[in-house]
Amino acid sequence: MKDVSNAQAHRAAPLKTPTRLTEEATQDIAAALTTLLADVFALYLKTKNFHWHMSGPYFRDYHLLLDDQSDQIFATTDRIAERARKIGGRTLHSTGQITQLQRILDNDADFVTPDDMLAELREDNLALAGYMRKTHSLCGEYGDVATTSLLEVWIDEAEQRVWFLFESGRRA
Repeated sequence: MKDVSNAQAHRAAPLKTPTRLTEEATQDIAAALTTLLADVFALYLKTKNFHWHMSGPYFRDYHLLLDDQSDQIFATTDRIAERARKIGGRTLHSTGQITQLQRILDNDADFVTPDDMLAELREDNLALAGYMRKTHSLCGEYGDVATTSLLEVWIDEAEQRVWFLFESGRRA
């Protein structure tokens, strides 16, 4: 009987990852990273959506571009979630939570022109870079240099995606 209650208490025990950050810093940074993660998942799925539904004379180039970009976006998901956990916070549990937190809007239209796809993804990546900058500032306030360092790389990647989408969508 005692073993059962110990097992139940162990399951109910809060996660307490050791960290030098304050409890307030852990809560604020983990919440910001979790919201950022929801945005990254939303952008990933939108990028794949447009990749799958691309058409037109530049199909191959755009299809491959969006495939590369979606791979890059997806690669950040585990790093973001694990960073929140490393500092003692929690992160996403479900697609429902993603839907509640995401700031990047879905696009469920039956048809979107290639130019509109590129423009929408460009704006979404710009917005994501902005959200990352805000999270970077928050982490800087708390002295979380590891998270700020990661964010700097992800901001650069988002800006590169913006650049590629802008140049690919330009008409001379």
